[in-house]
Amino acid sequence: MKNIFILLALAPFISFAQVKKPKVKLPKAATKVINTTTAALPNTTPALDISAGLKEALNNGISKQVAKLTLEDGFFQNQAVKILMPEELQNVEAKLRKFGMGHLADQGILAMNRAAEDAVKEATPIFVTAVKNMSITDAKSILLGNENAATTYLQGATNKELYAKFSPVVQQSIGKVGADVVWSSLITKYNEIPFVNKVNPDITDYVTNKAMEGVFKMIAVEEKSIRTDLKSRTSSLLQQVFALQDKK
Repeated sequence: MKNIFILLALAPFISFAQVKKPKVKLPKAATKVINTTTAALPNTTPALDISAGLKEALNNGISKQVAKLTLEDGFFQNQAVKILMPEELQNVEAKLRKFGMGHLADQGILAMNRAAEDAVKEATPIFVTAVKNMSITDAKSILLGNENAATTYLQGATNKELYAKFSPVVQQSIGKVGADVVWSSLITKYNEIPFVNKVNPDITDYVTNKAMEGVFKMIAVEEKSIRTDLKSRTSSLLQQVFALQDKK
């Protein structure tokens, strides 16, 4: 009877000892094998890597392409983004050239492009913030999207803020480079031509929108290059992430 009592008293401790097994620490070699095997599994590129890769691609577009637009002649000598006369003023340009005042039209075009070059300097901080805020979900859909999906995302994320930043800079720049005087002279001369419809377009709005259009066009150029040209994937991260796109 005494033995039974002792066994009953010790039962909880015996049971606990059986349940609580000691932890076994794997050797480093075994841990390495497990990690290597996991890394080799298909479709296991971390979402964070995809996001980082897309951010690097966009930052490349900003640093390589947008920066060029801020230089003198960045717009004026780049036929892809050069700002020409507004459609409603192309008749103005033709008439001025016909009456020997082509130099006024040329000065007007140069002034618009100079204003755009000035305004784009305000773009980089806005883009940097938008790129930082890209979510993992955004990154996944962008990676498997069309050739300008990242540019489209950036455009949607920054459009309103860019316009708000660009417009006053364009307006100020138009005055700084003398574009307001040029345009006033140009429109005045045109309106003096007999039998023409008088014009007075909003040049600030036109140049602002054209400057933004040019910015996104150049970012799209860089994005397309990274998506289609292996040589443009200048880091291991870009190579790894855009390799997933190649398989879609």
